[in-house]
Amino acid sequence: MLRFAHIEFLWGLAAIPVFILLFARLSFWKKKAMASLGDKKVVTMMIPEVSFSRPWLKFILFILAFTFLIVGIADPQIGSKMEEEKRKGVDLMILLDVSNSMLSQDMAPNRLENAKRAIAQLIDNLHNDRIGIIVFAGEAYVQLPVTTDYSAAKLFLTTINTNMVPTQGTAIGSAIDLAMKSFDFKDGTGKAMIIITDGENHEDDAVVAAKNAAEKDVMVNVIGMGSAEGAPIPLFQNGKQVGFHTDSAGHTVVSKLNEDMCKEITAAGKGVYVRATNDNSGLNIIMGQISKVQSKTYDSKTFKDFEDRFQIFLGFAFLLLIVEFFISNRKSLRLSGLKLFEVKNT
Repeated sequence: MLRFAHIEFLWGLAAIPVFILLFARLSFWKKKAMASLGDKKVVTMMIPEVSFSRPWLKFILFILAFTFLIVGIADPQIGSKMEEEKRKGVDLMILLDVSNSMLSQDMAPNRLENAKRAIAQLIDNLHNDRIGIIVFAGEAYVQLPVTTDYSAAKLFLTTINTNMVPTQGTAIGSAIDLAMKSFDFKDGTGKAMIIITDGENHEDDAVVAAKNAAEKDVMVNVIGMGSAEGAPIPLFQNGKQVGFHTDSAGHTVVSKLNEDMCKEITAAGKGVYVRATNDNSGLNIIMGQISKVQSKTYDSKTFKDFEDRFQIFLGFAFLLLIVEFFISNRKSLRLSGLKLFEVKNT
């Protein structure tokens, strides 16, 4: 297993495109300056010792050295010892609505991003509980099976968007059924699910699905995203907003939170319903209820010892910088002996 002890330093890699842009502009300026001196062949003969390719080689070596340096500072570590340990917690499945209506901006920056931010905070506060993620719109898919790998959970969370489920709709019932199939009921661990949705355009009987889950002691909770007043659904093309979704009559579609349906689901699933706001997602309230679910000890394999590998990357960075330092911008000194303008006597 690979991890970084100081992963925040990897943001330094963002400077690489800036370096490339600056070097390209400098090269363009030099080329333009030389062109202003006269014919390129004549100018080249006048400065035979100057190399036009070596600066590029030196720059490439510098970029490689900088990359190795940043990675080394971030301190990559490799798991060297895996141990099986006992943990006590519950299995928690997050069911996230990714239909287009979740792009409505009555929550900042929109319903979906607000929900993802809340889930990320939830993951940061988990300790021994296992977590899984299901995304749904007109269909439901397992994005992340139940796991204790919180880093993987946050990584998968960042990839979630409204384009990952091609069929539009709000198939909450299908998502609940899929979550039930994803749980391992043989281990006896307490189980719960949190549905994050605006509840609009639901297509199946989510109430029946929640009732069936509750009969198997799975608590079904719902967080409502959006407002009663609603907001239009942005329409995007090539990543840019070009307007709002309209109906067949040309009227702008306004997406509203369906609180009644959300409350019916939680009543059937013996859970709690919370309406999210910009300031409070409500996850803390629901987690307070989930904490009452019976926890059970289970086996989990985790890496206990990690070995640093920053020395390798810093070593390569240092070596590349030395090589770059000793590469001259000029050609071989042998060229200095050439008598380019000497007139031979015949």
